[in-house]
Amino acid sequence: MAAPNSLILATAEHLSRFAPFDSMTREHLTWMAERLKLGYYSKGEIVLSPEIGDIRNFFIIKQGEIHGEQDVVRAQDDATWLELHEGECFPLGALLSRRPVNSTYRAGVDTFCYELATDHFHELLHKCPAFHDFCTRRLANLLEQSKQVIQAQYTKSSSEQQSMTSPLSAIVRREPVACAPDTPMRQVLETMNSLGIGSMVAIDTQKRPLGIFTLHDVLSRVTLPNLDLNTPLSSVMSTNPVTLPPHALAYEAALVMAKHGFRHILVEENGKLIGLLSEKDLFTLQRVGLRQLSGIIRKADDLETLKHAAEDIRQLAHNMLAQGITAEQLTQIISTLNDLLTTRIIELELEADAAAREIDFCWLALGSEGRFEQTLNTDQDNGILFSVPDGKDAEALRGVMLPFAKRINQALAACGFPLCNGEVMASNPKWCLSLAEWKETFDKWIYHGAPMDLLHSTIFFDFRPLFGNRHLAENLREWLGEVTPKNTRFLHQLAVNALRNKPPLGIVRDFVTGDGHTIDLKLNGITPFVDAARIFSLANAVSATNTLQRLREAGEKLRMSAQDIDAYCDAFLFIQLLRLRLHHEQCQAGENLTNKVDPDTLNALDSRILREAFRQARKLQTKLALDYQV
Repeated sequence: MAAPNSLILATAEHLSRFAPFDSMTREHLTWMAERLKLGYYSKGEIVLSPEIGDIRNFFIIKQGEIHGEQDVVRAQDDATWLELHEGECFPLGALLSRRPVNSTYRAGVDTFCYELATDHFHELLHKCPAFHDFCTRRLANLLEQSKQVIQAQYTKSSSEQQSMTSPLSAIVRREPVACAPDTPMRQVLETMNSLGIGSMVAIDTQKRPLGIFTLHDVLSRVTLPNLDLNTPLSSVMSTNPVTLPPHALAYEAALVMAKHGFRHILVEENGKLIGLLSEKDLFTLQRVGLRQLSGIIRKADDLETLKHAAEDIRQLAHNMLAQGITAEQLTQIISTLNDLLTTRIIELELEADAAAREIDFCWLALGSEGRFEQTLNTDQDNGILFSVPDGKDAEALRGVMLPFAKRINQALAACGFPLCNGEVMASNPKWCLSLAEWKETFDKWIYHGAPMDLLHSTIFFDFRPLFGNRHLAENLREWLGEVTPKNTRFLHQLAVNALRNKPPLGIVRDFVTGDGHTIDLKLNGITPFVDAARIFSLANAVSATNTLQRLREAGEKLRMSAQDIDAYCDAFLFIQLLRLRLHHEQCQAGENLTNKVDPDTLNALDSRILREAFRQARKLQTKLALDYQV
C-alpha cells in the first residue's frame, strides 16, 4: 500500500484539531482523508434541503459557515436556528436514519467543505469506534471530553490545597491576637467582639504563651459567676496551653484536639507564639463529606456554626467537581444541603417563638431552590403557606408569621444567601399567605393576568415544600394541576414571554454578546430551558419542579423522541456546569458572583459545546412556538 501523499497528510492533520477526529486512530483518520473530496459553496448557496431527497455526502466544514434553516422559524426575525463552523459536520441525524434532511443548509459565507460519500460514511461508522460513538452520541460525547478536561483542572487545583498532611506553618492564616495576662476581662471581651475572634492568648514580654481564653469559657467563667469585668485575664484563662511546633502536621493537631477535647492549638517556635489553629481550620482541610456536613448542620445550635457550614458547602462543591460529579448531581447536592441549612435555621427560630409553633404552616422554596438547581450564586426566593383554623383570622396569623419569617430571611442572608432584590421572600406580606389566598393569587395570574404580570410570577410555579406541613403545598400543587392545563390563553401567554428570550447565537459571529462582551449564562442560557420545561409541565399536570424531571416527564407525554430529550438535558447541564465553574473561579479570585462570561475566555471545545447547547435551546423553543402558535 502506497504511503499517503502530503495533501492527505495535511488534511488529516487539519481534521485532527476537531472532535471526533482528534480521538480517531491515525489509520482511520488517514483512511477517511484519502476518500474526501473538496466542495465549494458561495454565500447563500443551498448545500442540502428536504427537496433534494437522498443524501449523498457527509460534510465537514473546512472553511466558512453553514446556516441551518427550518420553515417553522422563517416567520421569525431570525430564520437561522443553526450555525456551523470550521471542523463541524452535518447532517448526522439524517445520515444515521437514512432519510432526507429536515432543515435547509445554506452557506453563510463563501464556504469549503470536505465531503465523504454516504457509503464511505457508513463504512467508517463500522470501522472506527470513536467515530461511531461521536455520531450516535454527539453532544454527550463532546460533554464527556469537556468533563475530562474540567476534572483534570480541578483535580490539580484540589491537590494544591492544604491537606491534613500539611505542616501547621502552611495552614496558619493570620497573626494570633494576644495580650498580657493582667489585661482586664472587659478589655479582653471588647477586643474579641470588635475583631470577631473566638479566643485570646495571654503572653509574657518574651511572647511566650501562658494561657488561652475562648468564647466557650465566657458562660461558665464570666457570666454565670457574675465575674467583675475588671478581673484580670489570668484569673479565668486555661493555663499551660498545649502547643505544637510549625513543622507538626495538621493531622497531629487534629489528634490532640480529639484526645483532649480542645478547640484550639497554639503554634510555638523557639518558645514564642507564632500562630493559632482552630477546630474550624482543620474542619475545612478535611474536605468534609456529605454525611459529615449534613450531620453538623442538623446538630448546629447557633447561627455561627451554620455560617461556617455554608462556607463548607461551597468548598465541597469544588471538591466534587474535582471528582467528576455531574452538574445535575452537584446542583441537587448543593440545594439539598442548603435545604438542611434552611431547615435548621427555621427549627432554631421555632424554639424561640412559641406563637409561631402554634401555627400550621409550610415553608416554600421557590425559583432555583424550588427546582433543586442552586449554584453558588443564588439569592433567596421563598414564601410561607399556612392554614386558617375555624374561628381564626388569616391577617392575625400573618402578623405572627411575618416577624418570624424576617428573622429567618436575615439569618439566611448572614449565611451567604442575599436578600431578594424583588422581595420574593416569606417576610413580604405578599408571599406569606393562607392556602385560600395562594389559590386566589394563582387564579388571578392564570385567568386574568396580563403578559407582564406573568413575566414576574413564573418562579412561583416552581414552588415545593421545604419545611412544615407538606400536605398544604401538595394540596396547592394538585389544585394547580387541575386548573392550568385547561387554560390555553394562560399557557399561550407564558409561551409568548418565554420566546422573547432567545439564545444568544449570532449570524456573523458565534455569539451575540451584551455588556462587557459577555453572555449571561443564567438569563440567556438556562432560562430558555427552564421556561419551556415549566410550560410543558403545567400543560401536562406534571408535579415535578426540577427542569430535567419536567423535560423527561412532559417530553414523554408529548411524545418527544428520547434522543431529543437527552440532547435538551445534556445542553442544559453543560450550561449549568459552566456556571458552577464560573462561580468557583470568581470565589477564588474574591470577585462578586455573576452569571456573565466572556465567550473569548472559553477554550475551543467549550465554545463549540456552548454553541450546540444554545442550538438545542433554540430547537426546544421552536417546539414551544409550534405547540402554542406563537
